[in-house]
Amino acid sequence: MANFTLGAAEAATLGRVAVIYGGLSAERSVSLKSGAEVLKGLRVAGVDAFGIDLGVDGQDPLAQLMAADFDRAFLILHGRGGEDGTIQGVLEMMGKPYTGSGVAASAVGMDKLRTKQLWSGGGLSTPAFAVIGMESDLNTVAATLGFPIMIKPIHEGSSIGMAKVRDQAQLEAAVDEARKFDSVVLAERWISGPEYTVGVLDGKALPIIRLETPHDFYDFNAKYEANDTRYLFDTQLSSEEEVELKVLVEEAFAMVGCRGWGRIDVMLDEQGQFQLLEVNTAPGMTDHSLVPMAAREAGIAFEQLVVEILRTATLDSVKPGSEG
Repeated sequence: MANFTLGAAEAATLGRVAVIYGGLSAERSVSLKSGAEVLKGLRVAGVDAFGIDLGVDGQDPLAQLMAADFDRAFLILHGRGGEDGTIQGVLEMMGKPYTGSGVAASAVGMDKLRTKQLWSGGGLSTPAFAVIGMESDLNTVAATLGFPIMIKPIHEGSSIGMAKVRDQAQLEAAVDEARKFDSVVLAERWISGPEYTVGVLDGKALPIIRLETPHDFYDFNAKYEANDTRYLFDTQLSSEEEVELKVLVEEAFAMVGCRGWGRIDVMLDEQGQFQLLEVNTAPGMTDHSLVPMAAREAGIAFEQLVVEILRTATLDSVKPGSEG
């Protein structure tokens, strides 16, 4: 696949681009890798791009942004402070168009509980769940959901703090571990069927990827470090099921209010029904990442992908028909 290069006129239209990465969340290490790849891809494509490692060496993130000279931002921060509407709100106030979802959709998408409640309320299927606060009775949670159970911090990504539990002792230990990342924890009914992830680019689903891992689930190690995770475009779904899944993903993406690009994780349950897990509004862009992989399958080179994402940069406050 040949390198994608912009013409000088469009590159000038896009202006000077700040690739904002790093940050202070638990996903900083992943964001550093993603940011380096995005910056390289934009430069190869002919975009005037530079990087801002937000919060590096104890710097004030707001001061870093205010001091930088840029026309639009490519946001590739992961986790809190970058994927939850915070940085989006700052850029809104600065009047700087940015990639990805806006303030409200970013905040909802980062909150696994609110996302599930929104999907459920909109008639879309998501695994049964319980919210575990500080006063919750874990025996009741176990009796309601049945083992095994998936434990998740509500506001973390990259599978950080997640665990599959098979008994009461594991449940208590996993909740204690998850609370290191979040005061409120999500318990979710375990789905034993195949897992799929579907990237979305400008509102349209990219090729479906079926995930296979020898781990209990697609955890942090399987996502970013292991070499035994398999990413398969042989979905083992019928053509009708593939269409159904893509339509579901596009509907789920729109229901949260997402825009630009993202990724949605889904499982197929024992009854053959797709169950929505979560939305990622700023997915990884590392050498292990899934959106670039799906884009390649669709014939989109990495350099073209980052430019296509950049073209969608806008502001919540932009009126329909006006330019971002």
